Amino acid sequence: MLKPLHKNVILKKEKAEKETKTASGIILTDNSKNKPSYATVVAIGPESEAEIKVDDKVVYKEYSGTDVKLDEEEFIIVEDEDILAVIA
Repeated sequence: MLKPLHKNVILKKEKAEKETKTASGIILTDNSKNKPSYATVVAIGPESEAEIKVDDKVVYKEYSGTDVKLDEEEFIIVEDEDILAVIA
């Protein structure tokens, strides 16, 4: 299990569909589409002052954080200031 330090927050990325087909028959893979910039909060660092809690769904800055893959699950570690909103 990952334990965040300082003001870091661990987010579990939302799974995107593997591939989709356009109306004209073109197959789009994950690499050709924008990935969602929303995730679920897994853990919050001890120094974080963000108004979030574990299991909140949040929107974060698209190009922020560090991607981590652990036990076949994808996480992203971001600073609390990179979280933009909580999805209600």
